[in-house]
Amino acid sequence: MAITYAQIEHPRISPAATLIQKIGLSEVRIEYSRPGVRGRKIMGELIPYGRIWRVGANESTKIYFSDTVKIEGYDVPPGIYALYAIPDRLEWTIIIHKNTSHWGDERTNYNPQEDALRFTIKPETVPYFTETFTIELLDITHQSASLSWRWETTLIKFDIKFDTHKKMLQEIEVKINSNPTADTYYEAARYFQEEEVFPERSRAYLIKAQQLTGDKYYIHRIWALVEGQLGNYKEAIQHAQLSKELAAKEGKDEFVRMNEKSIQSWSEKVGLKK
Repeated sequence: MAITYAQIEHPRISPAATLIQKIGLSEVRIEYSRPGVRGRKIMGELIPYGRIWRVGANESTKIYFSDTVKIEGYDVPPGIYALYAIPDRLEWTIIIHKNTSHWGDERTNYNPQEDALRFTIKPETVPYFTETFTIELLDITHQSASLSWRWETTLIKFDIKFDTHKKMLQEIEVKINSNPTADTYYEAARYFQEEEVFPERSRAYLIKAQQLTGDKYYIHRIWALVEGQLGNYKEAIQHAQLSKELAAKEGKDEFVRMNEKSIQSWSEKVGLKK
């Protein structure tokens, strides 16, 4: 008679985590393990200075970019990388590494020639305590984000830039020239307005959108903001007022409030009473 053994699955003391973040039109995914302080001295002891660290626990931390990104002025092609660091008291070396097959720090097998990028950064000492090692993507815009990690009272933070604007211009060009709809024109205008570029093109696209679909609260809201960017405050007020009235009819209270605030601001600029 065969004897079978039931294997017990233990919870990891440094549990695995996955961070997935959309930034502009790109995606960043980070897979890492999260050790805890658990009463230990971390920096300089558990993590010795001057020695490579996997930026987490267990297998090496992985970071994936769906598109080329720029870090510290250098292009990093799309793909998956291992994330390492060499801590020191006054300066850390951050490493984006091409070889993702290493387990842990792999101090004996690590080859600097396989680095995609190395740069240095100054650590920050923060006035709060982080028990569980945490990686975050913060300060997110269409074009950039800050990658940070914190543990104990140490914070590391650096910027990653994305060429979302180039991709958006290409996308808009294709869609505008291939049977565009009212939504095509509106979305293109909205992107330009949010990025504060090409206000005249935004206005032209909004005119097209209005011609195709009629007066909509969201079209006149963006139109008002575009006129505001151009310094045409009286026209901005007119579009904001129409947007407010259309939004009220559809129960869009948030747009009513946003338009009221804009009307007040622009009225002050042209010396009018609301």
